[in-house]
Amino acid sequence: MAKNVIEVRQVVKDFGEVRAVDGVDLNVSSGELFGLIGHNGAGKSTLFKMMLGLAPTTAGEIFINGESVHGGNFRKVRRRIGYLPENVVFYDNLSGLETLWFFADLKGVDKASCPALLAKVGLAHASDRRVRGYSKGMRQRLGLAQALLGAPELLFLDEPTSGLDPEAIREFYRILKELKGQGVTMILTSHILAEIQERVDRLAIMKTGRIQALGTVQNLRERMDLPLQFRITLAGASGMEALCETLKTYAVDGLQTEGDTLLMSCRRDSKMPVLRSLTTLGDEIVDINVLEPSLEDVFLGYAG
Repeated sequence: MAKNVIEVRQVVKDFGEVRAVDGVDLNVSSGELFGLIGHNGAGKSTLFKMMLGLAPTTAGEIFINGESVHGGNFRKVRRRIGYLPENVVFYDNLSGLETLWFFADLKGVDKASCPALLAKVGLAHASDRRVRGYSKGMRQRLGLAQALLGAPELLFLDEPTSGLDPEAIREFYRILKELKGQGVTMILTSHILAEIQERVDRLAIMKTGRIQALGTVQNLRERMDLPLQFRITLAGASGMEALCETLKTYAVDGLQTEGDTLLMSCRRDSKMPVLRSLTTLGDEIVDINVLEPSLEDVFLGYAG
C-alpha cells in the first residue's frame, strides 16, 4: 500500500469570525494525482497554503512526509515541494531565464537545469525575452517551470491551466503524466472540471470549508446515482416503434426522438438490462452511446 505523503487531521482555519476551513481530514498517497474542487471561497487555496506551511492552522495538524508543517524539520521537507500559485507574479524586467535563475538561487538549485526546464514547458524560444512581454499563458508556463525546479517529490498546483490554450493544456497534462510515472505526488485545484475528470486518481469536493465528498470520479458518480444518458441510432424510422415498445418495461425517462435517433436516460441499475434488451432488435440498431454523468453534474449534486 502506498504511504501517505499528505495527512490532514481535523484542520480549522479562522479569519476573524469567518471560518474558511472547518475540520478537514484528508490523506494523499505517494504518486497520486489528487484533485481539489469547489466554488470560489470553498477553502481550497487556504487549505493549500496551510499544507505548504505558508499560513498557520487555527486548529488541527498537517503532516507532509511524516513531518508536521509546524515542526523544525519541515524546512528541509519544503525543499522537495514545488508550488504553482493561482496568481503568478514575476519581476517584469527580468527575462524568462533570469527569472528561473532567481528562483534557482532561492531554492539552492543548480542554474544549469533552467534552460531545459524552459524547453520542457515550451518557452525555449522566449528565454531571453523580458517577462513584461509574456502573455498570461506564457507566465503560467513560466510558473510551472519554477515549480519544477529541483525535481520536487510533491507538487501543489493551484488553478494551473488558467490562461492556457487547449494545446498548452494538453501539453501540461502530458508533463503531469510523465511526472506521475516518476512517482511525483501532485495535488491540484481547477474550475475546469471537464479537463480533470479523466485525469485525477481521486478528488475531494469542498463546500464552505468542509469536504463534502471524497473518492474517484466513478465512486462519486455511483454514490450520487445520477441517471445515465443513452443515444440510440436506428437503421431507419421503422424501428422506432419497436424500440419504444421494448423500453416500456424499464424505468427510462426523457424519451426524445431526433430523426433516426432516440435520446433517453435511465437509472444505473437498469443499464445492463436495457442494453440486453436492445440487442434483441438486431440490425435495427446502428449505434448505442452511453454517457456517464460528467464531473460537473457530480459536483453540482454535492456542492450546488
